[in-house]
Amino acid sequence: MKNRRLLLSVAATLALASPFSIQAQSYPTKPVRLVVPFPPGGGTDAFARPLTKVLSANLGQSFVIDNRGGAGGTLGAEVAAKSAPDGYTLLVGAVHHTIAVSMYPRLGYDLQKDLTPVTVLSYVPNVVVVNPQRVAARSYASFADYVKANPGRLNYASAGNGTTHHLTVELWKTLTGSFAAHIPYRGAGPAMQDLLAGQVDFMFDGMGSSIQHIKSGRLIPLAVSSAKRSFALPDIPTLDELGVKGYDARTWYAVWAPAGTPRDIVNRLQQEIAKALSGAELKGIWESLGAEAGGQSPEDMGKFVDGEIAKWAKVVKDSGAKLD
Repeated sequence: MKNRRLLLSVAATLALASPFSIQAQSYPTKPVRLVVPFPPGGGTDAFARPLTKVLSANLGQSFVIDNRGGAGGTLGAEVAAKSAPDGYTLLVGAVHHTIAVSMYPRLGYDLQKDLTPVTVLSYVPNVVVVNPQRVAARSYASFADYVKANPGRLNYASAGNGTTHHLTVELWKTLTGSFAAHIPYRGAGPAMQDLLAGQVDFMFDGMGSSIQHIKSGRLIPLAVSSAKRSFALPDIPTLDELGVKGYDARTWYAVWAPAGTPRDIVNRLQQEIAKALSGAELKGIWESLGAEAGGQSPEDMGKFVDGEIAKWAKVVKDSGAKLD
């Protein structure tokens, strides 16, 4: 009896010391909603959908995509930020959300206060792609020369104001003294549809949503935006190699939870996502999309996000980028 009472006492003490541990161990007990703040068909979707499939299989509950496009991804982010902090609503966001901090004068949420980092899903370079039916250039040099000699003759599509599709081109324009008109869309999916249809001329698109069209020949890749070449397109040079010195910009995708979500649940999510990213299924998909996997701790992601906010604030200031 004494031993039994001792065991019960220890169990009660542990339960009080870790009030969310049992909750985290049993999590999830119902479907989990992943808010993707862009329409279907874009880069965020390309990584979120395979992830939901693996998490659903591994955890025995449905992980369901909820596409909420608009305002460069900020409308969906606000939906997630204002959801109950119980682990059953998550945001699959992107680098765009760190840009929005300095790009949008008023947001309905605070990225650093209203959302808590879980982990980064992937890192992918942007690739300069043109529609060959609209743009005659087959090399970066001829494309850049034409844009500079004919300011405003070409236009570029973006996934919306304040996205990397927007700011990477604005940074390029600043560094090269070029001008092209900005056509913002409600997501990379609609932007890509119009690029393929010949309604716009070019994009600095995340490789995850453009590589299939490059392989099919519907788009022509001219350069990649990262500091080093992509293993997925090893023959395509970087902008830095091509004379735009110091140019280095990548798109990345990540998972956040509403602020106040129990730490044990956040940690459980990070561990399960990291496990999924290390599995053969997602490794193969990520490789096909030209992506490097994330999976770091919530704390490390938080530091990374803080650095990205500072980095893109400088780009916004230096380029004079505006909401179009």
